[in-house]
Amino acid sequence: MRSGGTCFSSRCPGPSGRDTSVPPPEDSSQPRLAAGCRWGAESKAGEERVILFPEGAIKLQGTGRQILERCNGQRTFGQIITELQAEFSIADPAKIRSDISQFLEQLRHKRIVDY
Repeated sequence: MRSGGTCFSSRCPGPSGRDTSVPPPEDSSQPRLAAGCRWGAESKAGEERVILFPEGAIKLQGTGRQILERCNGQRTFGQIITELQAEFSIADPAKIRSDISQFLEQLRHKRIVDY
């Protein structure tokens, strides 16, 4: 994911410099794009996509794209984790869960994803 000064923890400094907590998703959470956010047109190569949101856009590719494409409000966080753990079976399942949780927490903090 491209953005300057990215915070990859659940406690990110807010605009005032204070820590703002974003709770991690629960297994039963159903992540989806937040109101006002939508997918932009797919690139010609099809390798990256853009999420458009009121304050700007984020270019996604690779695993970030794979995670967000599953965040359709139908799948649960637990299902997304299971699918990606199966796809990346050589990686540590706990690391996959942790990385996806942190990614979604960051996007929720930026009001791009709700769960």
